[in-house]
This record gives sequence, C-alpha cells and structure tokens, in this order.
Amino acid sequence: MVFMRSVSIIGGGLTPFGEHWDKNFKELIAEAGVNAIKDSGVERKDIEAVYGGCMASGRFVGQEHIGALIADQLGLNPIPSTRLEAACASGGVALRTGILAVASGAYDIVAVGGIEKMTEVSTEDAGFALGGAGDQETELFMGASFPALYAMMARAHMEKYGTTEEQLAEVAVKNHKNAVNNPNAQFRREITVDDVMNSGYITSPLKLLDCSPITDGAAAIILASTEKAKEISDTAVEILASTQASDTLALAQRRTLYETDAAKIAGDQAYKKAGITPKDISFAEVHDCFTIAEIMAIESLGFCKKGEGGKFTADGNTQMSGEIPINPSGGLKGKGHPVGATGVAQAIEAYLQLNGKAEKRQVKNPEYGLTHNVGGSGATAVVHIYKKL
Repeated sequence: MVFMRSVSIIGGGLTPFGEHWDKNFKELIAEAGVNAIKDSGVERKDIEAVYGGCMASGRFVGQEHIGALIADQLGLNPIPSTRLEAACASGGVALRTGILAVASGAYDIVAVGGIEKMTEVSTEDAGFALGGAGDQETELFMGASFPALYAMMARAHMEKYGTTEEQLAEVAVKNHKNAVNNPNAQFRREITVDDVMNSGYITSPLKLLDCSPITDGAAAIILASTEKAKEISDTAVEILASTQASDTLALAQRRTLYETDAAKIAGDQAYKKAGITPKDISFAEVHDCFTIAEIMAIESLGFCKKGEGGKFTADGNTQMSGEIPINPSGGLKGKGHPVGATGVAQAIEAYLQLNGKAEKRQVKNPEYGLTHNVGGSGATAVVHIYKKL
C-alpha cells in the first residue's frame, strides 16, 4: 500500500445560502474564500493548490473555467487551480481531491471550494440544467425531471417497506426546525407536517415542501497535512476517511429503486478506514435533496435498519436530541442547496460541530462526524468521517 498522510481541516468560510440578487458569481467565491483563509490563520502565499466544485455554471450564469476564476478572485495565481464536477456531489468530490493531494505529499496546504449561483435563470432552465445530473438521453429527454426520478424512488420505497407520506414530511419538519438556528440557512422558519402535506404535489408522492430549493451560495475550507495543522491551529479537525463510489447514471439500470448502493459502499468503506461503526457517529450531514433521499441515506449509512428510515425519523431518532442527529445545519432542505457548494458546506458544519462552535444547533459532546454528498439520483456518493484533532 502507498503511504498516505493524515489530513485535517484548519479553517472554513461560507456565504449565507439563499437568493443573492446583490452579489454576482465572483463575489460569492471571494466572500467564502476570504472567510476561510482568515479563519485558518494562514497567508495566501502558504496555499499551494486550489480545488473547486461547481456543477453547471455555464448554464446558470454563462461562466466556465471556474478553476482559473477562483484563483483569480482570491489572488492565488500562479498556483494550480482545478474545477471538479460530479453533479450535486461536486463539492464532495472537490474535497476528496484536495484531501488526496495533501495525503499524497504533493502539497502541505490547499484550498477547497464549492460554488453555484442558480437563481439567475428561469425555473424551467434551472430544471433542465439540474436534469443533466441524470441520464440526459433516457431520462431528461423523455420528460423525467429530477423530482420525478426521486418520486419514483419514493414510490418504490413506500411499496416495498410501507413508508408513508407523513414520514417523508417529518424529514422536512425536522430540518426546517434545525435551520432556524443556522444564521446562513435559506429557510429559517419552522413548518409542520400539515404544512408539508398541504403544500401541493410536484410529482406524487413528493410535494413542494419535500424538495430542496434553488439556491445561491459558496463555501470554502483550508486543508493541511495533520502534522502541519498541529503547528498552525488549535481547532483543526482530522479527516479520518474519504471514500467515493458510483452507480449507474440512469435509474432504469439500478439493482433496485429503493436503495442507494453507492452510498452504502462508500459508507462501509469509510467506517472500515476510520476503524469505527455507525453507532460511533455523533451526528451526520446527509444529502436530503428530497425527503426520501434522507430516509434512504440513513438506511444506507447504517443508522437504522433497511426499510425503517421513515419510522426511525418519525419516532424522533434523527432530531437534535435523538439517537443520531441528522442535518443539524438544516440540511439541503432547510439550509439550501447551491449544488456545487453543498459538499463543502457539509464539511464546514462538521468542523464547527466538532469544535463546539455551532451555537444554538450544537450537538452535545460530539466525537465523530460524518458527511454524505450525492450526485444525481445516487450515481455518485462521497462519504467523509471527521474527528477533532
């Protein structure tokens, strides 16, 4: 085996998530990046490479060549700066790439960012851009929007395991409640199960409040070798595992519609690498682009038995006071989902929680945190496990 160094997070920064009519794409990158550099305590000259996650900036704002743009906006030229794209898992893949770069010994300190500005196009155009995360030829061209793909997964889960629409609604209610205490969240207001049930179908059984929103935002973190992190920071968070797995792009080719195999494989590998089990995880940020996605995630990651995610959630086990707090940030549903930034924002939440800096949404005495970032309808899954250094 090739020797790989330990890697830690030494700083993070993000913008508020929401509709940013007063800030352009470049300004969002600059705000998150500057905040991360300041938080880390390093100088710009110390950063040796940049990795940025971005899904569809060409369709959303007409801008490509994002790697160079990030370095330009942060005054980091002439260091190498690379864009990573894996649909909604772009941020998670960028994070994993940055980790591997430091772990390999190629660099000691790198910056990782994620960015998306989604609100400057029509809802129809945004849906078309997001639909490219699935199989364009056999799904999007045939009229299957992303809500429709997840609706099929929800329907299959309901028919297989008896999951109910009310149980799906409980996911949204819990995540909105958590988002109230996140100053950077898009939706800082509580909702009820009745609100979800009466919010109108987007594609049955998913309703408006089962779906994450269209969001603008950026997030950035600074990574360092753990040896270097000990010299720089007293708030460093070690990344114990970084894993990634794939599944078929089109749902029609999947083994089942009610499970996410890539997430299970990535999760199992992460637990093995970290030397822990799901029971050891203190909290998790999972990819709840739709409420059914969170239910399938907690099953795939071993927080509850297969098929019991709906009941497990409805019984309160994923609340802040529950057995395993899920999405203390508010998740994609409450915090917002600027697709390229989401995976990096999840890592920032883990960094804050493990340092006891999450304020009113702070998990009690966390030891291990986990993040789970998904691309498309599950074709890419990235899992990270963290512990305070």
